[in-house]
Amino acid sequence: MEARRVLVSGRVQGVGFRYFVAGEARALGLAGFVRNLRDGRVEAEVCGPADKVEALIAACRRGPPGSRVDGLK
Repeated sequence: MEARRVLVSGRVQGVGFRYFVAGEARALGLAGFVRNLRDGRVEAEVCGPADKVEALIAACRRGPPGSRVDGLK
């Protein structure tokens, strides 16, 4: 099991990014949460098998249509 906190910056609020990440996490069987931050970033905390967590991070890099990911921390 691996737990990770991811901060995503770019055009990630108002474009369905949280719903996209939550759906991907659910499909991968991961536990955690995703929320908007006041500074315009999105924060996600997830826990699960390392390969599934990495798959979610790859999905975060892609993002949904209409989003633009400038950075992942």
